[in-house]
Amino acid sequence: MTNISSMHEATKPVSAKPFFKGQEGTVAALQIQKDGLLDKHITKVEALLVCVAGEVVFENEKGFKQTLTNGDYIKIEPMVTHWIKGVQDSQLLLIK
Repeated sequence: MTNISSMHEATKPVSAKPFFKGQEGTVAALQIQKDGLLDKHITKVEALLVCVAGEVVFENEKGFKQTLTNGDYIKIEPMVTHWIKGVQDSQLLLIK
């Protein structure tokens, strides 16, 4: 059995690794440790962020703020600046 947490170095506060590439999209495995910050950025296409384990806070430039825990997901709007902070050590999937 393989676990997505094994894809990342334990010492990095934020890590993103390609996970799956299909004909029409990609999936990245993200690790954000407690107090780690995936800094402000945008996506050019709509994306889906799924929290597999842990707890993070997603925020965007429109003032939207949502806590995600095990099994929660959120759609990310294209061309909107957003960032993610780790509340607990967390594993996520980003689907584009």
